[in-house]
Amino acid sequence: MKKESVLKSYELAKEQYAAFGVDVESALKKLQDIAISIQCWQADDVSGFENLDNLGGGGIQATGNYPGKARNIEELRSDIEKVLSLVAGKHRLSLHAIYGDFGKKIVDRNEVEPVHFKSWIQWAKQANIKLDFNSTSFGHPKSGDLTLANPDKKIREFWVEHTKRCRTISEEMGKAQEDPCMMNLWIHDGSKDLTVNRYKYRQILEKSLDDIFATDYKNMKDCIEAKLFGIALESYTVGSYDFYLGYGAKKQKIVTLDTGHFHLTESIPDKISSLLLFTPEIMLHVSRPIRWDSDHVVILNDDIADLAKEIIRADALKRTHIGLDFFDASINRIGAYAIGIRSTQKALLQALLEPIEQLRDYEAKGQYFERLALLEEAKTLPWNAVWDYFLLKNNLPLGEAYITEIQKYEKEVTAKRK
Repeated sequence: MKKESVLKSYELAKEQYAAFGVDVESALKKLQDIAISIQCWQADDVSGFENLDNLGGGGIQATGNYPGKARNIEELRSDIEKVLSLVAGKHRLSLHAIYGDFGKKIVDRNEVEPVHFKSWIQWAKQANIKLDFNSTSFGHPKSGDLTLANPDKKIREFWVEHTKRCRTISEEMGKAQEDPCMMNLWIHDGSKDLTVNRYKYRQILEKSLDDIFATDYKNMKDCIEAKLFGIALESYTVGSYDFYLGYGAKKQKIVTLDTGHFHLTESIPDKISSLLLFTPEIMLHVSRPIRWDSDHVVILNDDIADLAKEIIRADALKRTHIGLDFFDASINRIGAYAIGIRSTQKALLQALLEPIEQLRDYEAKGQYFERLALLEEAKTLPWNAVWDYFLLKNNLPLGEAYITEIQKYEKEVTAKRK
């Protein structure tokens, strides 16, 4: 694809969008400024760098055995740097607590400290990237079926202490980068079969959360993430959407919407406008479920397109944090990142280019035929010409050319990992 062709197509596209009252240059500026929080765990299949040999279970798993996953911090950072070179914009990196720089030391989850993430903070500053954080309750001898909702005081206090320490780490990250670190709390707590103590476990979880959030911080923001069910915990989830919605509204915490954590017929976009009325902000974890929370690589499908449109239609960019949460071990992991990030950006671009003012005008006047007709016409407007210009403007490979870049990295770097 030649530069001249891209520029010519872009100018024509600008004219077409202008006829619908859409400012393309304004849309591109907004897209450039949207930071996506990239999940570190796609690079190594959620293995982490603990020396405890604990991982496995707890309602989470990566499937596939494609060669070349990151085996240590240096390789993971190298992979992330390669990914960032293939996408436009300045983004963030989301770390789980198990990705600390522990060296050869054994550090249990209730002992993690900011010092274990000092090198991450230094690396992020050099890479011009901001950090987000996640507590890790799965894959540990004390995980079992219940962590923060566990009636066993010793186990529950272990996980309360872990999560408190994660908030402290997040605060230090936010302070160092002079931008709030988003600290996400997700637990797998639940039951495989019928449960008769639903209320009891949720009472315990509420008390644990109150204890965890007792200390106020200025440089981090708390997010609480719900789930429909976990692997081997299909009948009951303590931290359900209803639970966290109520807790988030009551305590003014950010509720995380993971697109894989709901029933496949539920509309996640529809939840955004409701949450924005009662909670301060929204955190999104974007993945692609196929029949269950399978965390497939995000592609440009109707689900992601509708999600992006609702964010823009609600004028919620400043109150919405967008993170990715897929981990496919069956394909080239760098390629998975590139596809997922680019697809998310494409969806956001389509949403930013929607002729929203004209659509709102039709709706306000009860002109529903006109509204539907314009929604359909907008689908075929030349957004792809604007996307190509976006890549060109950021000195990135056009079209499918990034595939060659990833193949080269695989040949020279990841294929040599054993």
